[in-house]
Amino acid sequence: MTPLSAFETEIARVTLLLARDFGIVAVSVEQGPSGTATRNYLAAEADGTRWFVKTYPPGSVLKSVEEAARLSEYARLCRVPVAAARATDEGRLTASYQGLVMTVTRYVPDAVTADGQLTGRRWEAVGEAVGRLHRGFARHRFGPPRTGPVDKALDLARAAVRLKTLVSRYAATPQVTAFGRWTAETAREKLARLPEAERLLAGVPRAMVSQLVHGDLSGPNVLLRGEGVAAVVDFHPPVRRGAVWELGRLALDPRTVLAQPDWPEGLGRLTAAYHALHPVVPVQELVNVARVTAAVLLMSVYPLDEVLDSPGPADASLEQYARDRYEAAAVLCDRLNEVEEVLRDHLA
Repeated sequence: MTPLSAFETEIARVTLLLARDFGIVAVSVEQGPSGTATRNYLAAEADGTRWFVKTYPPGSVLKSVEEAARLSEYARLCRVPVAAARATDEGRLTASYQGLVMTVTRYVPDAVTADGQLTGRRWEAVGEAVGRLHRGFARHRFGPPRTGPVDKALDLARAAVRLKTLVSRYAATPQVTAFGRWTAETAREKLARLPEAERLLAGVPRAMVSQLVHGDLSGPNVLLRGEGVAAVVDFHPPVRRGAVWELGRLALDPRTVLAQPDWPEGLGRLTAAYHALHPVVPVQELVNVARVTAAVLLMSVYPLDEVLDSPGPADASLEQYARDRYEAAAVLCDRLNEVEEVLRDHLA
């Protein structure tokens, strides 16, 4: 008998867990779109019901995965569009077998990610979805909003240490590819641009609203159907972060900034829709969303550090994303006065 390949072995384990723990008898299991650190599958039952199966890498903490799944279900109770989770026979939202950790949710058909796809009425729809999400999370025991120091992503001292470390690592590891040399040079440029980030943050309040957030709210994790939001997916375990940091992370995704020339007007409509549902975040903070996002992009070491940490050459998607992030930071800085004027108009 020919031994099963690693892929076939994983499919067999997924099929077993679906039946054993989730009561799903799959007639087919095929590979689906994968995340940064997860492998995902689409499973179908004989009656046509389809499920989205997310598997986590070895070493994933079952408790953290369960907490993230529970948070997603809490968001659904808050009337946020979320892919409904399938519970096990014992009421858990996760299952494990031989190191494989897995969650199962309803498959969301006919949807596209918000990656560079914010157009028309979608801006308002996304603003409403995030406003409803943050409003609901504000009532969660873990995350009532409070005013405090700005988000850790805006800590210049921390950013300087991380960038200096990255530059030193690149100096000790000469790059042989064109992209590797670009990342090394970009790391040095980022370090040199810290004073620019400092000037950006001089206009940001010294204290801002933090609360429980999604944790990884970005274009790939918001599914759109037509002009509406079909589902918000891939929640992280409960964590407090800046509300404006999370809003900018999604609304000003680099691919959106580069793909949609009219993004300032769209951002204004999105932010107004958000504020109408979650007025806890002051207008002055919301006006600073582009400034905050620009500073985060300028100071971030991701994904430049991935080139050093990942074995083998970077894939094309990671390379494009790295370049997009750097270019988007420049666009945000160039259009900052324009976008803040638009935001003031919409939030007046």
